[in-house]
Amino acid sequence: MLILNTDPAYRHALDPADAATLGAEAAAAALEVVALRPEYRPTPLHALPGLARGLGVAAVHVKDEGHRLGLGSFKALGGAYAVIRIVQEEAGRALGRRVEAADLQSPDVRAVAAGLTFCCATDGNHGRSVAQGAQLVGANAVIFVHARVTEDRVAAIARFGAEMVRVDGTYDDSVEEAARVAGRRGWTLVSDTSWPGYERVPGLVMQGYTVLVHEALVALPEPPTHVFVQAGVGGIAAAAAAHMALVLGDRRPVFTVVEPERAACIFACARDGGMAKIAHGEPTVMAMLECYEPSLVAWRVLSRVADAFMTVTDDEAVAVMNRLARPAAGDPAIVAGESGGAGLAGLIAASGDPAARAAIGLDGRSRVLVVNTEGATDAGRYRELVGMDPAAVG
Repeated sequence: MLILNTDPAYRHALDPADAATLGAEAAAAALEVVALRPEYRPTPLHALPGLARGLGVAAVHVKDEGHRLGLGSFKALGGAYAVIRIVQEEAGRALGRRVEAADLQSPDVRAVAAGLTFCCATDGNHGRSVAQGAQLVGANAVIFVHARVTEDRVAAIARFGAEMVRVDGTYDDSVEEAARVAGRRGWTLVSDTSWPGYERVPGLVMQGYTVLVHEALVALPEPPTHVFVQAGVGGIAAAAAAHMALVLGDRRPVFTVVEPERAACIFACARDGGMAKIAHGEPTVMAMLECYEPSLVAWRVLSRVADAFMTVTDDEAVAVMNRLARPAAGDPAIVAGESGGAGLAGLIAASGDPAARAAIGLDGRSRVLVVNTEGATDAGRYRELVGMDPAAVG
């Protein structure tokens, strides 16, 4: 199902704080920090001409975050970046001088970091990023996971030295518990969602995500005319939509936000005309997108710069995983996790619906960008859904 943005704020200017966090200068600042890491490389941008012909569009490109910084997800850019920025600020205050990213391994800065504890709630990928960021700077990390997070994903976080805390209930329950414990213990909460009074740190997380959008725009032969990006609480979608609107101006693409139909909190905001918390229902296979309440900052951005909102089914998401693993017509094979191909599932669904095509102007001249937000971050689950070992794909 696809609906157009009818919010009163649609096409209005971004909040000045959001524009400063997600524009070209902010992306350059984030890239400067990320590029100091020796393992940094821009992630691949794959052209899928065979799929494009089948969908009746001019081009489809996939930004493949399955290769990001050894974590296999775009989240590697967000939580770790926020941790690094906060350590720079805390060390600067403690040492009475400006602390650059290049100073992070100095003994005096690491001594400050050693006294800090960062925590967050996660479905898996964000927690890995926060834990990795803490390990990089010599800080401590405590990661809260809810009942549905698999043991493979818990182990992937714990290998960075983080203390793991299991919380009964859903992702939203783990967010509340992480915030409560952080306040009581004096820890620094690094959440990828935001609420009234807690916006700056999630903004830093979103600023980290602008790196992948910048990389994509540099690598594309022409700016895209259409973009489909998935949303959980909305951070990556908001970062991508805002950055493109600010950088491309009148050439901005038609931007569609894609969510699981079983956890479509952003869609509910667009349908109902404001922030909406939806009821918990049957779990979705798109575990990294299973969120029932949007980020305040993300919706504030998307209400202005997203053009359409849509939902996809679990079957459509799994079909994309298999389609990318076994491509036709000479397209490259791509490993996409359960949530990674949701944006592409949205494109495929919209391209097969004449009313949706007309609503967003999708036609034979359209150049479409989607983001594979994660690779096989749970290899066992990938084998179950695709029937292949991720290492054998391609």
